[in-house]
Amino acid sequence: MLIKLLLLAVISTAVFASTDKFVCYLGSWSNYRNGNCRFTIEDINPNLCTHIIYGFVGIKNDGTIRIMDSWLDEDSGLGALRRFTGLKQKNPNLQTLVAIGGWNEGSPGFSKVVSSPTLRAAFISNAIAFLEKYGFDGFDLDWEYPSQRDGSAPTDKANFSKLLAEFRQAFDAHKPRYLLTAAVAASRASVDLSYEVPKLSQYLDFINVMTYDLHGAWESVTGHNAPLYPRSSETGTAKTLNIDSCINGWIERGADPQKLILGIPTYGRTFALSGSNKGLDAPASGPGSAGTCTAEAGYLGYNEICQKLKAGGWTVVRDPEHKVPYAYNGNQWIGYDDAEAVALKVKYAKTKGLGGAMIWSFETDDFKGLCGTVNPLSNAIKNALDVSPEGPGGSDNSSSSTTTTTTPPPTVPPTVPPTVPPTAPPTPPSTGCTCGSTGYCRDPINCGVFYQCVGKTQYRFECPAGLYFDVSISACNYPSLVKC
Repeated sequence: MLIKLLLLAVISTAVFASTDKFVCYLGSWSNYRNGNCRFTIEDINPNLCTHIIYGFVGIKNDGTIRIMDSWLDEDSGLGALRRFTGLKQKNPNLQTLVAIGGWNEGSPGFSKVVSSPTLRAAFISNAIAFLEKYGFDGFDLDWEYPSQRDGSAPTDKANFSKLLAEFRQAFDAHKPRYLLTAAVAASRASVDLSYEVPKLSQYLDFINVMTYDLHGAWESVTGHNAPLYPRSSETGTAKTLNIDSCINGWIERGADPQKLILGIPTYGRTFALSGSNKGLDAPASGPGSAGTCTAEAGYLGYNEICQKLKAGGWTVVRDPEHKVPYAYNGNQWIGYDDAEAVALKVKYAKTKGLGGAMIWSFETDDFKGLCGTVNPLSNAIKNALDVSPEGPGGSDNSSSSTTTTTTPPPTVPPTVPPTVPPTAPPTPPSTGCTCGSTGYCRDPINCGVFYQCVGKTQYRFECPAGLYFDVSISACNYPSLVKC
């Protein structure tokens, strides 16, 4: 019996010691924000995360890699890609990856490439050449999502596994060996549509589970962006829209827990309240007001949230079952993560024996320390992971101290800003549009406004300033590329 207990203690210690990866994404378009909102490569502390991922590059139908913003990314312009990998000069233990895809990229290019053995081989060869050119340590596949959205096919699920197997073989043969990772959907329903989980677990070095956007202004009542556990009052689908259910779903479907990286948002989802109820499941008329940095209705970076809370007038509530806070002021409602919430999520990851934690993304933490502490969320995660100075990420010296809904949400946010500075078009008033079926439609007068249609109900959204909604890809895009 004593031997058995000692063995269990050793296993337990090994599990906790393995939760050591801290993966941090960069949304490169934040380079074009103004003032204290602007985030550049030089704002990244290279000793904070163990792995950093540059988002995004795109995929062409012939399997080549598409630079999305040549002025920002390439050496002939601002050289952001090489500046990003150059951070390893300050921390040789840091590992850098580039992410291909993202919400705006959609499925068509991926679907075409994975369906052909010839195109898959070309894609892998082009990826290796890209990593070699810019000095990256790995490749992160952010296909949102196989067998989902326009341009996808039912065969994408199996073909994605084939692509990963072939990537794995090529990366293992390469010297140095490249990392292969993926950003994946969290909810059980989306996982079942898109992934052969045991094969992803076999071929990927680690799996970045996007355990956020579980509720948002696409719903008619308030809900938290990334609740840790369900509430006792939740039933049906709502009871599965939390981190614990999502992670258990991945494990139940065959994922090695040590391959799973727990996604933690450095932003919140917002609502405009439509009544006197200020709590969870309160009636909402649409998204909350856009912030000065992120400029997207229904979405606020933590750097925007903390300044609002600091200014006063907000009531903060920490839900005892979800284990996360929300705040309200007038008709504005925010569900977000603070330092206490993210530390608790890291503790959860350790308890489950996961491989570590991930943030989306660098530029929405309080990276300027405007609320008192530089990168408060990232540092809370790092401290809870207890990554030692001798470990993969080194030390961080930059900081000071401190629903019941029957409509399933989209699996990703409705819009993601692109990676080039837009030219602001005029913004006429919006009038609504005719919903033919569930999906999205654009306002007939204001091309920067679009609506999500759920039955006969419309939910209004606005593109980031200066962008138009592109009906061909169901995402916001540059005005020059949109027929308006």
